[in-house]
Amino acid sequence: MRIDVIKGHDAGYLKQLLTIAYETQVQTLNTPISDRYQILTQHEPFEMQILDTGLGIKRSRNIVVFNLTTRPRSTKAKLAFYKQLAARLNKELGLRKEDIIFSLVPNNDDDWSFGNGEAQFLNGEL
Repeated sequence: MRIDVIKGHDAGYLKQLLTIAYETQVQTLNTPISDRYQILTQHEPFEMQILDTGLGIKRSRNIVVFNLTTRPRSTKAKLAFYKQLAARLNKELGLRKEDIIFSLVPNNDDDWSFGNGEAQFLNGEL
Protein backbone atom coordinates (compact mmCIF):
# COMPACT_ATOMS: atom_id res chain seq x y z
CA MET A 1 0.00 0.00 0.00
CA ARG A 2 1.36 3.36 -1.01
CA ILE A 3 -0.14 6.42 0.62
CA ASP A 4 0.48 9.97 -0.58
CA VAL A 5 -0.30 13.05 1.51
CA ILE A 6 0.65 16.71 1.60
CA LYS A 7 3.28 17.56 4.22
CA GLY A 8 2.21 19.10 7.49
CA HIS A 9 0.61 16.29 9.52
CA ASP A 10 2.13 15.24 12.83
CA ALA A 11 3.56 11.77 13.41
CA GLY A 12 0.60 10.66 15.56
CA TYR A 13 -1.88 11.49 12.80
CA LEU A 14 0.20 9.67 10.18
CA LYS A 15 0.68 6.58 12.37
CA GLN A 16 -3.06 6.44 13.02
CA LEU A 17 -3.73 6.82 9.28
CA LEU A 18 -1.45 3.84 8.58
CA THR A 19 -3.01 1.72 11.31
CA ILE A 20 -6.58 2.43 10.23
CA ALA A 21 -5.71 1.63 6.61
CA TYR A 22 -4.02 -1.63 7.58
CA GLU A 23 -6.81 -2.77 9.90
CA THR A 24 -9.43 -2.03 7.25
CA GLN A 25 -7.40 -3.86 4.60
CA VAL A 26 -7.20 -6.95 6.83
CA GLN A 27 -10.93 -6.83 7.61
CA THR A 28 -12.30 -6.20 4.13
CA LEU A 29 -9.73 -7.70 1.76
CA ASN A 30 -8.89 -10.70 3.98
CA THR A 31 -5.22 -9.79 4.03
CA PRO A 32 -3.18 -11.98 6.41
CA ILE A 33 -2.25 -10.26 9.70
CA SER A 34 1.48 -10.44 8.94
CA ASP A 35 1.04 -8.95 5.44
CA ARG A 36 1.69 -5.28 6.23
CA TYR A 37 3.52 -3.38 3.51
CA GLN A 38 2.90 0.36 3.66
CA ILE A 39 4.89 3.23 2.21
CA LEU A 40 3.84 6.74 3.17
CA THR A 41 5.14 9.63 1.09
CA GLN A 42 4.67 13.27 2.05
CA HIS A 43 4.70 15.90 -0.68
CA GLU A 44 4.89 19.64 -1.04
CA PRO A 45 1.45 21.01 -2.00
CA PHE A 46 2.52 21.76 -5.58
CA GLU A 47 3.62 18.13 -6.02
CA MET A 48 0.05 16.82 -5.69
CA GLN A 49 -2.24 18.15 -8.38
CA ILE A 50 -5.44 16.24 -7.67
CA LEU A 51 -8.45 17.48 -9.61
CA ASP A 52 -12.02 16.20 -9.41
CA THR A 53 -12.32 14.33 -12.75
CA GLY A 54 -15.35 16.50 -13.52
CA LEU A 55 -17.30 15.32 -10.47
CA GLY A 56 -17.43 18.69 -8.72
CA ILE A 57 -15.47 17.44 -5.71
CA LYS A 58 -13.64 20.14 -3.77
CA ARG A 59 -10.28 18.94 -2.45
CA SER A 60 -8.43 20.25 0.59
CA ARG A 61 -4.82 20.10 1.76
CA ASN A 62 -5.76 16.91 3.64
CA ILE A 63 -6.02 14.87 0.43
CA VAL A 64 -4.93 11.23 0.78
CA VAL A 65 -4.28 8.96 -2.19
CA PHE A 66 -4.19 5.20 -1.56
CA ASN A 67 -2.64 2.94 -4.17
CA LEU A 68 -2.73 -0.79 -3.48
CA THR A 69 -1.02 -3.47 -5.50
CA THR A 70 -3.03 -6.55 -4.71
CA ARG A 71 -3.95 -10.03 -5.70
CA PRO A 72 -7.32 -10.09 -7.50
CA ARG A 73 -10.22 -9.18 -5.18
CA SER A 74 -13.98 -9.31 -5.67
CA THR A 75 -15.88 -6.14 -6.47
CA LYS A 76 -17.79 -6.61 -3.21
CA ALA A 77 -14.54 -6.67 -1.19
CA LYS A 78 -13.17 -3.61 -2.98
CA LEU A 79 -16.35 -1.61 -2.39
CA ALA A 80 -16.35 -2.61 1.28
CA PHE A 81 -12.71 -1.51 1.57
CA TYR A 82 -13.42 1.92 0.04
CA LYS A 83 -16.52 2.50 2.15
CA GLN A 84 -15.17 1.28 5.48
CA LEU A 85 -11.80 3.00 5.19
CA ALA A 86 -13.39 6.32 4.20
CA ALA A 87 -15.85 6.03 7.10
CA ARG A 88 -13.15 5.21 9.66
CA LEU A 89 -10.82 7.97 8.47
CA ASN A 90 -13.70 10.43 8.64
CA LYS A 91 -14.78 9.34 12.12
CA GLU A 92 -11.36 8.81 13.72
CA LEU A 93 -9.22 11.47 12.00
CA GLY A 94 -11.85 13.95 10.81
CA LEU A 95 -10.74 13.38 7.23
CA ARG A 96 -13.32 14.48 4.68
CA LYS A 97 -14.50 11.63 2.45
CA GLU A 98 -14.05 13.99 -0.52
CA ASP A 99 -10.31 14.00 0.21
CA ILE A 100 -9.83 10.23 -0.05
CA ILE A 101 -8.87 8.58 -3.36
CA PHE A 102 -8.30 4.88 -3.98
CA SER A 103 -6.65 2.98 -6.80
CA LEU A 104 -6.29 -0.79 -6.65
CA VAL A 105 -3.91 -2.45 -9.09
CA PRO A 106 -4.42 -6.22 -9.36
CA ASN A 107 -1.69 -8.63 -10.25
CA ASN A 108 -1.06 -12.37 -10.19
CA ASP A 109 0.87 -14.76 -7.99
CA ASP A 110 3.88 -14.74 -10.31
CA ASP A 111 4.16 -10.94 -9.90
CA TRP A 112 5.31 -11.23 -6.27
CA SER A 113 8.66 -11.90 -4.66
CA PHE A 114 8.96 -11.21 -0.94
CA GLY A 115 12.70 -11.76 -0.85
CA ASN A 116 15.54 -14.12 -1.70
CA GLY A 117 14.76 -13.92 -5.42
CA GLU A 118 11.92 -16.41 -4.94
CA ALA A 119 8.27 -16.33 -6.00
CA GLN A 120 6.77 -17.49 -2.71
CA PHE A 121 3.19 -17.78 -4.00
CA LEU A 122 4.46 -20.16 -6.69
CA ASN A 123 7.00 -22.21 -4.75
CA GLY A 124 4.57 -23.06 -1.93
CA GLU A 125 6.10 -20.92 0.81
CA LEU A 126 2.93 -18.78 0.84
